[in-house]
Amino acid sequence: MSKERYIAAKQRWAEKQVAAGVRPRAVPAAGRLPPGQTLTAGFPVLDLGVKPAIPTARWTLALDGLVENPVTLDWAAFHALPQVTDVSDFHCVTTWSKYDCRWGGVAFTTLYELARPKAAAKFVYFTGYDGYSTNVPLASCLDDDVLIATSFDGAPVTLEHGGPARVIIPKLYAWKGAKFVKAVTFLENDKPGFWEVRGYSNTADPWKEERYS
Repeated sequence: MSKERYIAAKQRWAEKQVAAGVRPRAVPAAGRLPPGQTLTAGFPVLDLGVKPAIPTARWTLALDGLVENPVTLDWAAFHALPQVTDVSDFHCVTTWSKYDCRWGGVAFTTLYELARPKAAAKFVYFTGYDGYSTNVPLASCLDDDVLIATSFDGAPVTLEHGGPARVIIPKLYAWKGAKFVKAVTFLENDKPGFWEVRGYSNTADPWKEERYS
């Protein structure tokens, strides 16, 4: 399936869910499994139909926007930063969840301290090598389980899952975690990303079922 057909199909799917009356919950659900989700032991692959094979020798991550210290990290510089391992659950808007995913990489808070965002910065805009983008409030990125991951279950993040590096934000639906990440941009104003302008929720809280706008 071409990228354009895949995007169109996903957009139609979101529109059908909205038409069927799928609405966010006013009160978050309790428990580990968000409402409307089903557990899977596998790890389905969803992307734009584009998997850019970026060798680590050419990979870079830019920290830019409203920051005191704009910087571009290459693979070696990224791995010279403190590395962390975090175990979290993964929730896809297409109604599957996977428990106990073990990710390794650099905590977002470490990148925050390196870039030193200005006081006006309130949002983060992630972009990927595949042309993908997504937006997240800065406050949501500062949770201690948010990271730029380069490993999964002790092995490098594979190309099909967004390697060599991808964003993990466990408390939000997984489309907020950009695969193939290449830039982290700090903004004063919110800027909807790829799926957000195509009918997906801007806030993406799984426990409130914030799937669509």
